[in-house]
Amino acid sequence: MAYNSKDLSVLAYANGFTLWHYTTIDPAIDVDTSGYFNDATDMVRVGDMVLANTDTDGTPASGIFLINANSAGVVDAADMTAVGAADLD
Repeated sequence: MAYNSKDLSVLAYANGFTLWHYTTIDPAIDVDTSGYFNDATDMVRVGDMVLANTDTDGTPASGIFLINANSAGVVDAADMTAVGAADLD
C-alpha cells in the first residue's frame, strides 16, 4: 500500500514540534522506508514524532516513528520503536 493523507492527524503542536498519529494497514517495515511520507513533506519536520498503529488488518503493531530526514521532498522515518509488551496474564 502507500501513505494515505487522511490517516495522518495532528495530536499536539508546540515550539515547532508536532506529535502526529498515523494508522495504516501497511507493516512498520514499509512505513519506515525512505520516501513513504513524501506526500507529507510540507507538513512533517525533522524531529517530529508519529504515534502509529500499523498492519491494522494483519498482525497489528503500535509504536513511535521519528522523522529523521526531510530534504528535497524526501522524508525518512527511523525504524519504529515498539510500544507495549506481551500480555502475560
